[in-house]
Amino acid sequence: MDEEIELRQYWEMLQKRWIIVVVLPLIAALTSGIISHFVIKPVYQASTTLIVGKKASEEGQAAVQMLDNSVLLANQQLAKTYAAIAQSRTVEQSVIDDLDLAMTVAELNELITINPVKTTEILEIQVTNTNPDLATAIANSMASEFSKAVIEIKKVDSVSIVDTAVVPDKPVKPNKELNILIAVVVGLMASMGLVFLLEYMDNTIKTSGDVENVLGIPVLGVIPNYEAGKQG
Repeated sequence: MDEEIELRQYWEMLQKRWIIVVVLPLIAALTSGIISHFVIKPVYQASTTLIVGKKASEEGQAAVQMLDNSVLLANQQLAKTYAAIAQSRTVEQSVIDDLDLAMTVAELNELITINPVKTTEILEIQVTNTNPDLATAIANSMASEFSKAVIEIKKVDSVSIVDTAVVPDKPVKPNKELNILIAVVVGLMASMGLVFLLEYMDNTIKTSGDVENVLGIPVLGVIPNYEAGKQG
């Protein structure tokens, strides 16, 4: 019973200051939407995938090699080594020279992510940039320069590009809908906290119910507002 009374009191608090509960989340959502649409620059991601492996010396050995689990496991372990080569200073400097980029190796490195795809021999190169065309060009150049480097360093016979990077049509960041949703939730929580804080700090008596709650005695009579009654 006491829990029901407390819940009803909380609900009455929110009803009394409903403007705060409604307006604050709306302001937060509007602010988040403006920032996401007009302030934060959209970031695009382009990716390319490759397979690194040795060619069979004879055509008849190709099928056997594909089914050889030890070869597959070894290639998966080597994928980590290939990832380090792909993101090496040598490869990234070659990409900068190839595309004539106005950035340092460190700046380019921040745009690149190398992901060995689990349980496969595939290596994924992801590039993020505010310019989708530039992100695509860097990804494809990375694949090309990596192929040259890994063949020279590891004496690998082949590097096959599974998917070349294509120009992305949608940004990966910011997620405008998610940002607005988070802003609404945060605004709602903040508004409720503000309502409870205002109620806690408000020690004035406004209604007969407040008198009963504070003094613990019933109200026997209420003096009407004469001026309000006269106007009515």
